Amino acid sequence: MLFAHPADFTPVCTSEFIAFAKVETFFRERNCVLLGLSADSLPAHLAWITAIEERFNVRIPFPIVEDPSMEVARAYGMMDLEAQDSATVRSVFFIDPTGIIRAILSYPASVGRSVAELQRMLSALQEVDRSNVLTPEGWQPGQAAIAPPLQTQEAVQKAGPNWFLQPKKPRP
Repeated sequence: MLFAHPADFTPVCTSEFIAFAKVETFFRERNCVLLGLSADSLPAHLAWITAIEERFNVRIPFPIVEDPSMEVARAYGMMDLEAQDSATVRSVFFIDPTGIIRAILSYPASVGRSVAELQRMLSALQEVDRSNVLTPEGWQPGQAAIAPPLQTQEAVQKAGPNWFLQPKKPRP
């Protein structure tokens, strides 16, 4: 999961990094690597993560990439077009093991991400892959998912009046 933040030593970014650090094990156990990115320099990143550890007693266990040229941010469309500086928007990219971007979320610089929603998104993407299902609104791990759309008129007739929304139990 590649996620960009506007700048080191900012309050919202600091709150997000603390939250990410606290649930990093969740992502790691699901074979998801966290990778931060901003235009700040490597020395700034190192000073910031040291300050977080000293001030909040939280170790940041994932790397942060420096992108001072903004090459990566531009390539992924992470630029905040209204910003007067080199700030990126709070972008999140779920990239699967084959390099395919599976989900993109963007937040304005003034609004922090919901780490719980990012956990849910990862779980949903993995459930979709594992069980060949779709996940409905508000889906949580362990809940029923939805069968993919029926592909033939015969299948629709066989399924009956609820043909367009068929629950499917989660795999154990």
